[in-house]
Amino acid sequence: MEKRIKIVKKGHDDGNLLYWITLSASERMSELEKIRELINQRIYGTQQGFQRVCSIVKRTLG
Repeated sequence: MEKRIKIVKKGHDDGNLLYWITLSASERMSELEKIRELINQRIYGTQQGFQRVCSIVKRTLG
């Protein structure tokens, strides 16, 4: 595949908009989740998740 570069003025490229319009709502959400994961991986280095907190409570019998 030959690489091509197309230079357009900001706001005049409809290719990106046409791509997103063709996707269903669930496909858009899936793609956005992939983008979010890539950005988090670049910023934080690992996939972020919820932190788990464990508390131990001692009861006294009395």
